[in-house]
Amino acid sequence: MAKTNYTFEKRQKELAKQKKQAEKLLKKSAPKGEQPQEDQPPPPADVTSSPE
Repeated sequence: MAKTNYTFEKRQKELAKQKKQAEKLLKKSAPKGEQPQEDQPPPPADVTSSPE
């Protein structure tokens, strides 16, 4: 029977924790009423119409 790789699981958990903390820090540092650009969807690009 194979041994479980606890170090891999621990590392993945640590990385997830660090990512969550970084996102929290970005959210706190953003000006009030604004969200970080990562969370906002890009504006729709209307390529088919031409300006008249």
